[in-house]
Amino acid sequence: MKHTLIGLGALALAATAPGPSAAHEAAEVLDTYADIAEAGYLDSLAAARDLRRAVEALIEAPSAETMQAARAAWIRARVPYQQTEVFRFGNPIVDDWEGRVNAWPLDEGLIDYVEGDAGPSDENPLGGLNVIAHPRFTLSGREIDASRITPELLREVLHEADGIEANVATGYHAIEFLLWGQDLNGHAPGAGNRPWTDYARGEACTHGNCDRRAEYLRVATDLLVEDLEWMAAQWAEGGAARAAVQADATAGLRAMVTGMGSLSYGELAGERMRLGLMLNDPEEEHDCFSDNTHNSHFYDGLGIRNVYLGEYVGIDGRRVAGPSLADLVAEADPALDAEMRARLDASVLALLKIKTVAEAGHAYDQMLARGNANGERLIMEAVEALIDQTRSIERVVDALALGGVTIEGSDSLDNPSAVFQ
Repeated sequence: MKHTLIGLGALALAATAPGPSAAHEAAEVLDTYADIAEAGYLDSLAAARDLRRAVEALIEAPSAETMQAARAAWIRARVPYQQTEVFRFGNPIVDDWEGRVNAWPLDEGLIDYVEGDAGPSDENPLGGLNVIAHPRFTLSGREIDASRITPELLREVLHEADGIEANVATGYHAIEFLLWGQDLNGHAPGAGNRPWTDYARGEACTHGNCDRRAEYLRVATDLLVEDLEWMAAQWAEGGAARAAVQADATAGLRAMVTGMGSLSYGELAGERMRLGLMLNDPEEEHDCFSDNTHNSHFYDGLGIRNVYLGEYVGIDGRRVAGPSLADLVAEADPALDAEMRARLDASVLALLKIKTVAEAGHAYDQMLARGNANGERLIMEAVEALIDQTRSIERVVDALALGGVTIEGSDSLDNPSAVFQ
């Protein structure tokens, strides 16, 4: 999601055109950057195809085992994808596309049955649509035939319907909801627990419409694969995203630091971490149905470090590496490079602590509970480390004379009182 550019943003530094040797070095750094992006999206695509196979197995033979296998495949698919989020913000081709695959939070009642406070609201009347149970409905005064769940229905009719961002019909989190269902545990232990019988046939079907639910899951997973195929192609040789960052060395480096800084500060430290802690709201965790947020945060942080160091380790263990932003910074200011590396290590370590505690049984949504001092400490240590590394990223912008960089902000960090208005 996009947020107002405030706070640490709005750097307006005087740009200096690089000399021939510096431009040549920057071009090599940008080649590495594009290679890492391509590798990350190809890994995301491979994991999404594995997820699709697991979803097909669940649909063909619903059982507790095939449901668990599909959930495990979804969690594995998040590992490479989250490491690609650092390519957002600075690359419009990624930012314009991202909402199709990773938009959150979502009003899940648009898709399927819900309980509790979820459902229609003044802000979003479609929050209780439940298209799985309603093959016909009215949208903006128009009768919609949803008797067949098609890619066009999900992508062109339902996704961000009526211009409301919370109407998320496609992507990882729509699939996550269809595999786990709502997490109704609040701050208590436990994730979503959708029964596998929601995909059963005949009288064994629970909550009705199992055939339509299966078709929605199938189509959403197919779309995820299709979207990742498209993005991987944009970073391949001759792809539009690769060409864009290679067209101008200074603009390409700006894209790198914008992505690093905006993910580090406004998005991860702010909207995904500090905001949820301020509101003490378990619904503000990124992977709220599966309780996988600790992994998503960790791999976001790792992705930022990947870009700075110019190296990425793929899901099959292969390593992509080359000339890096760190090399350019070390040449311009060795002390700043050492500082940047140390702060990246500190943020990844802080996120790893959250991951370790969550995997030991204390989930991220439990950490968000009011009065959970240890949870607050863990989250705030990571938030503060991310802020510190963003300060260093700002100094990198200065050291490399990259004018016109804007780092995305968050009210939760820049104007906390606005959060409660």
